[in-house]
Amino acid sequence: MIRNGETIGDGEWSGDVAMSDIGADPLWILKSKAGYRNGMTTPRIVLFGATGFTGALIAEALLARGARPLLAGRDQAKLDALARSLQAEVPTAVADVSRPESVGRIVGPGDVLISAVGPFVRWGEAAVTAATDAGAVYLDTTGEPTFIKRVFQRYGPPAAAAGAALLTAFGYDYVPGNLAAALALRKAGSEAVRVDVGYFVNGNIARRASSGTWASALGILLDPMYGFRQGRIVRENGRTRQFHVGGRRRHGISVGASEHFTLPPAHPGLREVNVYLGWLGGLTRAAGVLARATPVLAAVPGAKRVTEAMADRVLRAGNRPQAADPGISSQIVAEAYDARGRLLASAHLEGGDPYDFTARVIAWGAVTALAGVRGKGALGPVDAFGLEALTQGCAEAGLVVREK
Repeated sequence: MIRNGETIGDGEWSGDVAMSDIGADPLWILKSKAGYRNGMTTPRIVLFGATGFTGALIAEALLARGARPLLAGRDQAKLDALARSLQAEVPTAVADVSRPESVGRIVGPGDVLISAVGPFVRWGEAAVTAATDAGAVYLDTTGEPTFIKRVFQRYGPPAAAAGAALLTAFGYDYVPGNLAAALALRKAGSEAVRVDVGYFVNGNIARRASSGTWASALGILLDPMYGFRQGRIVRENGRTRQFHVGGRRRHGISVGASEHFTLPPAHPGLREVNVYLGWLGGLTRAAGVLARATPVLAAVPGAKRVTEAMADRVLRAGNRPQAADPGISSQIVAEAYDARGRLLASAHLEGGDPYDFTARVIAWGAVTALAGVRGKGALGPVDAFGLEALTQGCAEAGLVVREK
């Protein structure tokens, strides 16, 4: 008999289910509780931070793909409420970053661990460590530059040695730019030495943002940004540029992103990678001036503690983000240039709400990763799945390539 039943403690199970229930569905083990805590080696999907705004969206997206993830978080009552709202038989387990061993207990070899627990700079390490120790595949929803850099430079090598794969920033931040840049660089050929990526949103995304998003933004307010220039990661703050997107001039401000780490190894001729966010509209250039003052502000005694206290207050207050707004859309552009600054090729992607895309693409990534990914250590999305598969996965998540 395969053991099955109700949650006990940190995700243990009791009860029975007949073997005839398995049927011929290859995803059966993910669609039932029987795949959990029964000594079987079938990989599973674990969603850590399931009860947050983004976590709940991811849970729904996983169910829509036929998976039954293990929902994990620090509050059993909230986990139970989420499970009831999903109207599906899903297992739950209590895990808390303040007790890293509890996170380690919910992840096994070959599992796929999704982390939606932010701010990641403060609370993200426990999940990365758990995935590394287990030899699992790890995906997260972060957009925090410092954490992304940490995954590639600090956590990546130990993960590779342990046989684990770390896919950080696997959402709207920053899968689309990786895809767009790879498409543009493929068209540009070997002459390309620079690629610029711009992210733009139409509509009132601020009303859709969760308290976790605002807390993460406050947490990185004084953190140093970076770029990739002259073949290496360099510190920079406040760079801006103008793009032509959808017949309009749009301004963006530079930000540290995963593209700075993922694109150069795959395209050895690249000497410069720039990533810009264009969410601030006419305030972008003013934001650039403020960003250039960040090193001075960060040096003020107690400044970082103030921003962290503000982030904590936002999290405690919470908020109720508005439901998905069909008026919100997103556009991502990548442009490849040669050594003389001549535009060689570009790629344009269009989609809808960034939160919905994040949930859908990370669900696609998690289900796909159950069969394995290409490589170990810190990986980019193209590295892990290949360009064609990632293009299809993004299309299924609502982000499509627009030929220009």
